[in-house]
Amino acid sequence: MYETILLPTDGSDHATTVADHAIDVAATRDATLHVLSVVDDRAFLVLDDDRIEQVRDDLEETARAAVDDAVTRAAEHGIETTTAVDTGNPAECIVEYAADADVDLIVMGTSGDEYERNVVGSVSQRVVREAPVPVTTVGPDV
Repeated sequence: MYETILLPTDGSDHATTVADHAIDVAATRDATLHVLSVVDDRAFLVLDDDRIEQVRDDLEETARAAVDDAVTRAAEHGIETTTAVDTGNPAECIVEYAADADVDLIVMGTSGDEYERNVVGSVSQRVVREAPVPVTTVGPDV
């Protein structure tokens, strides 16, 4: 049933817990784990033009580190991985990746802060609504 699992990650403290859940499902199902991190380009809207390139580089470095960490954890359990770093609106990128890569399940965290939930809506909330596949969410208190 679940042969391809998508793990979107942002490298937060909570991301390790989420990765553990995704790795457990992948190990149980002998599934491939796709690890995706998205550089949220909405952050660039409020920056001076001369700062955008440096901030983008910093965010891409953080995204790659988040992916590398999840891949290292997966490799410890013998899980085959595929990786990607994308730039854009995180929810849109996650849903698009899931469709394009024909994943069977998305496992993601729900640790957005109060501001994000109230003003722009949480990424996980939007992914749950729009994803073409089941979404397992892992809360911050798990």
